[in-house]
Amino acid sequence: MDSAATLSEFYLYLKKERGFSDHTIKAYQNDLTRFINFLPNNISEFDQVNRQAIRGFLASEFDSKYRGKPISNKTVARRLASIKSFYKYLMRSEQITHNPAIHVKTPKVPKSLPNFIDQKVIDALMESPDDSTDIGLRDRAIMELFYSTGMRLSELIALNIGSVDAQKQLVKVHGKGDKERLIPFGNRAKFWLENYLKNRVLSFNSRPKTTPLFVNAKKNRVPTSTVQRRIRNYIKFVAEGNRLGPHILRHSFATHLMDRGADIRAVKDLLGHSSLSSTQVYTHVQPEKMKKVYEQAHPHGGK
Repeated sequence: MDSAATLSEFYLYLKKERGFSDHTIKAYQNDLTRFINFLPNNISEFDQVNRQAIRGFLASEFDSKYRGKPISNKTVARRLASIKSFYKYLMRSEQITHNPAIHVKTPKVPKSLPNFIDQKVIDALMESPDDSTDIGLRDRAIMELFYSTGMRLSELIALNIGSVDAQKQLVKVHGKGDKERLIPFGNRAKFWLENYLKNRVLSFNSRPKTTPLFVNAKKNRVPTSTVQRRIRNYIKFVAEGNRLGPHILRHSFATHLMDRGADIRAVKDLLGHSSLSSTQVYTHVQPEKMKKVYEQAHPHGGK
């Protein structure tokens, strides 16, 4: 078995058949490279790896550090997930007859509640940019669309003018695994988008449709780092707390929908989550709301 060729075929499988992004594939490459480098010299083939070798690798990861800090359970769990996926691929492609990773337990990863900010703070945040300037107007349009749709930052950056259907107030995004989905957006987001495009002497009907929706001063697609930095600075003026970055708008979008009774499956689809478990974290931030719904809806729920 040619190890390098096998790995290349696996990464191609992830891209072509699973639709994984280049970013995700790089994470797999990093995890599997670390695993292979850990293996003893007497192991020259993937079918020679046993469960003890995998456990030994995970133990070594727990003992190692990254930038002076211990590696988290979440990172070790991801390393194991990469190994499990790889060996599952080897089994399916009949390159091995035994899967040594199948019974290795995944480290428990505590689920952290997502940060969010309340509606009054959201309103103050939207008023933060100076919309009399080109950059301020762009930032206002970015934040209004971000909060109105709850899309990922990477999805927002990748938007083109042709991604937006202004008449139906829908935006088409390419999510993880290159999966497409349509997300509605509200009147406020539409208003600021129209003003922003008008300031660029453009409209939703401008050609070519591949023109980036959000650009920098050089008319190039605005970098992710720029949006992260600017939104983080705006947030500092209106909210306190750690790790309050751009995705606070995505988290707030989901939380506010759930607070107002939105169906969790609908929120899942809007966020582009592949499983409901990813969305369920937002149910934990509103126990009083859930209790009220239970008391009103369950036959024996009333006091």
